Amino acid sequence: MSGKASAVRRISIFDTTLRDGEQAPGNAMLPEQKLELALAIEALGVDVIETGMPSSSASDYKATQIISEAMTTARIATLCRATREDVRLAIEAGGTRRHQVQILATGSETHLKHKRGITRAEAVHEVVDAIAYAKELGAHHVVLGIEDATRGSDALLRELVEESVAVGADHVGVADTTGCMIPREYGDLIGKLRSWVAPGVRVSTHCHEDLGLGLANTLAGIEAGADEVQTSLAGIGERAGNTSLEELIAVLVYKGELLGATTDVRPEGLYQAFETLRSTIALPVPRNKAIFGANAFATQAGIHQAGMLRAPITYEYIEPHRFGRERSILVGRHSGRAVLRHVMEEMGLEPDEELVGLVYEEHVANRSNGNCVDLAGVRELILDKRATARGGIR
Repeated sequence: MSGKASAVRRISIFDTTLRDGEQAPGNAMLPEQKLELALAIEALGVDVIETGMPSSSASDYKATQIISEAMTTARIATLCRATREDVRLAIEAGGTRRHQVQILATGSETHLKHKRGITRAEAVHEVVDAIAYAKELGAHHVVLGIEDATRGSDALLRELVEESVAVGADHVGVADTTGCMIPREYGDLIGKLRSWVAPGVRVSTHCHEDLGLGLANTLAGIEAGADEVQTSLAGIGERAGNTSLEELIAVLVYKGELLGATTDVRPEGLYQAFETLRSTIALPVPRNKAIFGANAFATQAGIHQAGMLRAPITYEYIEPHRFGRERSILVGRHSGRAVLRHVMEEMGLEPDEELVGLVYEEHVANRSNGNCVDLAGVRELILDKRATARGGIR
């Protein structure tokens, strides 16, 4: 990645929570639930919200209808196979004005042979026909979505891109469908496709987490000239998931100038949107996930706590309040005496090293499990131990 960008570009944020995210096992949503989540995502300032694949089910068709009617700032997107019937249903459900009609192209020889059983010429012909048909129906924005682009040959990819743009596609989506690339490879691919199209044709990323590199590849795509990036809340999606919306926004908040990229998404609302997603699909909160993890802004280690009690910046680069979170200092087996003294000072108690020692030995040093106590619980422990030491009722 480059050391410093020459100019800051506004990157369009495309959310695929309701389509790729919903495809993963356990994530199914009703149309009304999709609408609630779409409104929460739109409120963040996301540019495009993918509603689903209208041809796949009555549920996705209805979700596209009601979401397209409700959106006031975000555009919608739908996914279609390269067939006229898929395109017709998508446009019937979502209209044409603020709708990115994505038409799926078979983008690798692996998929041509093992998935589709068709020739390269047939793959190009079907997607060109579907794009031309979408334009005939009045679609304003038609996206060539190249599935498995990261395993396709240059010859196949270039023919798909050039032929599709020639009949009206104004956008090319580059999917790392199996998450097989590293950032250098993916950045090179985006740069290559960017060089094949005119400046007015947009290029977008779609990265998966199979190697844990979805975000890194997305950033490489931005630096290589991508105009739009596809993400999902909490990174939900097929297999290991997609690039996480909240992680991307955190990078743009703190490193956007270095990357030469900015966005209008408001980070402070991200956690509330995540809570809506969690309640919708019963998604557990992971302990160690960036931004949304239970421990993302929590610490129980004594060395860390000693520094953070003096100045949070010592161990806290990302500021929790900017993402709708709160800092949490917990007392557990790895805590020290500093946090106990801090709590006593906050309680207005006189310094008492004997009391600190008693609480530390009984409730910190000899704690036999990984459970932690929050600061309110520590206050109770101190009051109880203080009362016991004085032989009276607190």
